[in-house]
Amino acid sequence: MTSLIAVDHPSQVLATFAAELQFADIPAPVLRRTEDLMLDWLGSVLAARTARPIRSIERFAQLMGPADGPSEVLTSRRTSSPLFAALVNAAASHFVEQDDVHNGSVFHPAAVVIAPALAVAQSIGASGAQLLTAVVAGYEVGIRVGEFLGRSHYKIFHTTATAGTIAAAAAVGRLLDLTPQQMLHAFGSAGTQSAGVWEFLRDAADSKQLHCAHAAASGLLSAYLAQDGFTGAAKVLEGAQGLGAGMSSDADPAKLTDGLGTRWALAETSFKYHASCRHTHPAADALLDVMTKNKLKHSDIARVTTHVHQGAIDVLGRVTVPATVHQGKFSMGTVLGLIAVHGRAGLGEFDRDFLAPEVAGFRDKVTMQLDTEVDTAYPARWIGKVSVATADGRTLQGRVDEPKGDPGNTLSRAEIEDKMQRLAHYGEGATTEEANAMCQRIWQLATTTQVGRWLP
Repeated sequence: MTSLIAVDHPSQVLATFAAELQFADIPAPVLRRTEDLMLDWLGSVLAARTARPIRSIERFAQLMGPADGPSEVLTSRRTSSPLFAALVNAAASHFVEQDDVHNGSVFHPAAVVIAPALAVAQSIGASGAQLLTAVVAGYEVGIRVGEFLGRSHYKIFHTTATAGTIAAAAAVGRLLDLTPQQMLHAFGSAGTQSAGVWEFLRDAADSKQLHCAHAAASGLLSAYLAQDGFTGAAKVLEGAQGLGAGMSSDADPAKLTDGLGTRWALAETSFKYHASCRHTHPAADALLDVMTKNKLKHSDIARVTTHVHQGAIDVLGRVTVPATVHQGKFSMGTVLGLIAVHGRAGLGEFDRDFLAPEVAGFRDKVTMQLDTEVDTAYPARWIGKVSVATADGRTLQGRVDEPKGDPGNTLSRAEIEDKMQRLAHYGEGATTEEANAMCQRIWQLATTTQVGRWLP
């Protein structure tokens, strides 16, 4: 990769990295991980095919956009412009709460990076290698922006929505072969459109899907505008009136350029095993471990105290009695209730039983308690700790240092393929044969000369 030019601010360094990243610069294990993440993302999109909020966003796209075009809308198998395909696919990515997450930035990269990258790659006839390179660029940029914005940002802002605009701009900008200066302008335009707050959780509103749709579309718009000479703020991240100043009290500009080209942050990204907010996963795994080791049934448990980081309290504490399935995925008690009753918290369990009497009864036995060790380790590590009081008077401790799906406890390719098949079946988004064909398409991306349609 061309050496980074000498600059006086980190936004330019980050933009130059994204603009100059080459396929040959990316280590083979990182490329294989990128393929894994793309297949994982695809399953989440297909699972949301019939979801009401996604249907609503797609109807808007059909009303405003072209009736056909070069880019796939994967949920309906229609085609449209890159903008509207990215809009719908990004919204669908995040609905079933099974898309990936990067722990340190508390950021869901796939939803806002792969959706616009695929749409543009299909539109311009890019190769598979170009698509993979663009996705890596988007992940590397978005993760570092999320880390830069810090923990204080996440308390109010949905980082996937905010950092996501810039991640999307980086991915699309790489496909458009923007110069470093054009990429910086794209970042400026994307950053000034960053938005998305957590208040929607209190009302079980649909905003989370809008967050991803807006971020993907705004990043795509910003990259195309930059290609045409449109300018953006040069220091939209670290400037005196930039995102760090306006959206964070602990922003650290050094994190924007941390290990560029040597530390591949994409490889640190985790897969989601349970169909719920990632903040619930460590405690869910710890509870399941206690119940398995001690052969407990849900009726054997009197109380569960989950020892958590402050971020979990900030996000999950808003939901007491969930009103919808989606809100239930942000209820620690509901998730642990499904784990206790069914041994898993998958899509089917949520749909059938998120308000079932035995699950609701267990939900009311669960409390969250701030834990110094867990909070200090977060967000670099998401430790799961629970204290389980049994009906016969025992107190049992459970601990998981790496939840299922984390890099040190990751999913194999066979498990990723199985997850994708289950998600596609859940949403009736693809047949088994079609899903198998898409698996092979993604495993062969590195040698694909032109990215075409993924579904017939």
